[in-house]
Amino acid sequence: MSTLTAHFLGVRHHSPACARLVSRTIAALRPSHVLVEGPADLNDRLGELLLGHRLPIAVFSHYRDAERTATSWTPFCDYSPEWVALTEGRAAGAQVRFIDLPAWHPAFAGRSNRYADAEARYERATARLCDRFGVDSADALWDRMFEAAEPGGQDDQALAERLALYFDVVRGDTGADASDRAREEYMASWVRAALAEPGAGNVLVVTGGFHRPALVALSGGGHRGTGLGAADPEAVRRRVPAHGVDDVRAAGTGAAGGDGTPAVPRPGAGALAGSHLVPYSFRQLDSFTGYQSGMPSPGFHQHVWEHGPAAAGEMLVQDVTERLRGLGRHVSTAALIAARATAQGLAALRGHHRPARLDLLDGLAGALLDEAVDQPLPWTRRGPLHPGTHPVLVEMVAAGRGERTGRLHPDTPVPPIVHDVTARLAALGLDGARAVTLRLTEPGGLAASRVLHCLRVLGVPGYARTRGPVDGADPEATERWKPCPDAGSREAALIEASGLGRTLEDATATALGEQVQAAGGAPDLLAQTLFDAVVCGATGLLGPLLAHLRAAVDRAGDPALLGGALHTAIGLWRHDRVYGVAGDPLLAGFVDAAVARVLWLTEGLHGPGGLDRGRLRALTAVRDAVLHAAPLLSLDRAAVTAVCGRISADPAAPADLRGAAFGLCRALGDGPGGAAADAPAGAGAGRAGGVGDAAAAVRAVAGTAALGDWLAGLFALAREELTAPAAGPAGEDRATVETAGGADGLLGVLDALVTEQPEEEFLAGLPALRQAFAYFPPRERERIAARLIERRGVRGSARGLLRTPADPLIIARARRLEHDVCHLLDRYGLGAAP
Repeated sequence: MSTLTAHFLGVRHHSPACARLVSRTIAALRPSHVLVEGPADLNDRLGELLLGHRLPIAVFSHYRDAERTATSWTPFCDYSPEWVALTEGRAAGAQVRFIDLPAWHPAFAGRSNRYADAEARYERATARLCDRFGVDSADALWDRMFEAAEPGGQDDQALAERLALYFDVVRGDTGADASDRAREEYMASWVRAALAEPGAGNVLVVTGGFHRPALVALSGGGHRGTGLGAADPEAVRRRVPAHGVDDVRAAGTGAAGGDGTPAVPRPGAGALAGSHLVPYSFRQLDSFTGYQSGMPSPGFHQHVWEHGPAAAGEMLVQDVTERLRGLGRHVSTAALIAARATAQGLAALRGHHRPARLDLLDGLAGALLDEAVDQPLPWTRRGPLHPGTHPVLVEMVAAGRGERTGRLHPDTPVPPIVHDVTARLAALGLDGARAVTLRLTEPGGLAASRVLHCLRVLGVPGYARTRGPVDGADPEATERWKPCPDAGSREAALIEASGLGRTLEDATATALGEQVQAAGGAPDLLAQTLFDAVVCGATGLLGPLLAHLRAAVDRAGDPALLGGALHTAIGLWRHDRVYGVAGDPLLAGFVDAAVARVLWLTEGLHGPGGLDRGRLRALTAVRDAVLHAAPLLSLDRAAVTAVCGRISADPAAPADLRGAAFGLCRALGDGPGGAAADAPAGAGAGRAGGVGDAAAAVRAVAGTAALGDWLAGLFALAREELTAPAAGPAGEDRATVETAGGADGLLGVLDALVTEQPEEEFLAGLPALRQAFAYFPPRERERIAARLIERRGVRGSARGLLRTPADPLIIARARRLEHDVCHLLDRYGLGAAP
């Protein structure tokens, strides 16, 4: 019986130091097998993976069945230890295999990146190590212990020892969960199978360091190594005379599986699953952008890998300098000399042979930051940059990240959706090089619009829309699309979209279905998905969507939740002759139910409240339904007017709702206590009575803040009450109008009320009044200002009246502060002499 040896090398993903160690270990061991943490279902396609791509790239995997969906990425760059194991293991003549479970397996549930596996669980152990070594973060600890070591020479042995001890410490501090145990047992079965293979030599196992101690124990042999059983920072710190990879010796026994390897799990019947290569980028790899298992500054580490640490340091300084000077910031030669001197001093203090990444960044920050920063330096912690990070620090992080994006070899197979979309864009003349204007009333324009909207829903870059209908109520029939600067990532996004379907229509339908599920019954989100389905041409989804919307109506407890959905549905009913859903009976049923629900909920609202634009929009949609889609409604105009009359007269109702209900009655032609809707055309009584009603209602509103809210409701539903001329038709007694609302109707009443207010009350109520007048477009506000100037008999520019040197609210607050200060001075007899 022969004795075989398995060498377990625990690594940190995307670590150049670990990648160098993998390379040296393969050269020294000349193993017969190199087993790598990665998806075992890709073993039959290793030739595709090693075609000769420009890295970084990733394996994108997707899975979908009736119960769950899953997507995952397995990224590689030039200095990923797993990539070096694959390429150099094959070059050395070894059998190279991935040995982990497929990415769709339930063991990866909730994990979107295979290699973002265990670092969050290192926290307690790494915190103790950081404290022992006097560093700020786990990345700083890693750099000091591993990346700053000299490549080659006597430090090779120290690196191997420290890696083994480090991962023993972090694994000894934290147990594996059920998913890790499933993965580790599966990976160990591959190790046992390799050891049992006839004629096998050394077996090298390259996995994340967290898994190494478990694989040693599970692979059927004893453990020769450091013997650490618990976290011991001092033991990690000191050098131990032992080899840095652990050996498991096992007898050559039979391996599982008929072909000598473990069985690879396959998706069940009816499941859609697959894996494809996609380009990846340094931005996606960088831990500063949120990749949990990423190394910070991947561009810097790429330079280390290609040119060595000394040249990489020079290139980092040069990149930072060029970025800052490109933004117009002055970077002097003296500052760069100071940065270099500081970095060299820090390197000597920290025991580094030459300035490492953090030495360089700290030196640059000390020399280039000319003001205090209110946050810790980004590299002293892990994770994305905080909002408000100093621009110099942002550029330093970006320089370390680099701009590289991977590129697939031309012979790389791609999923059918890539060919489908490429052919369609070419046929429609959408080359991504120029902006396009599409007329939706023309067949070619509509077809192009649908393709671009499908890509938008799928999140595929290439074009962004700058003009066009935004919801069903927008009768716009022209769209304008401009090319996007990130169009180069279209292929990667399409490959990722292949997890949703084989064609553009299938993938879009699946994405819209996911939007429906994610909406969770929220009417506004469902309405947006309804509009997306219409513009994408996915009319087969309209029935299910409207059924969800109809159920959401019955569940809604707040009219504000229904406003957007009702607005969209009425717009599609009224205006949509382009997309072919105008007059749809399912839309009609939803509109009828939503109108009744909004009115029922609105009448039951009581309390002081405040301005709620959502419920005002809901009443606006009710107004449009009654005016433009009355045949759809089970409630007639008289019933709607009666409900709104009760709301407008209810003192317990919120002020904005009372104003909106009043405005809705006026919009429908019957104000509370005013003229009837069927008043003869041209009769002045209808307008005069309406003005009288509005003037009386305004005077009855108590409190300045309540006045602003009431007016906001009125203007949201019937702003013409203020902008319409006050005088009646020729021959009408002007005294009628003046009696009703003053010489300038409702505007005159408002002007008088505001003018009579004490200064303090006016300043307190100004924000609410400004919100009310925000419902008027700029041109109408200018007309109102002109009428106010005319009322006072003064000369001036209405446009100039609307243009203040500062925000009016700031001016108002300044006046109020001045008023309070003067009052306080007068109180203590300190006021100025008359």
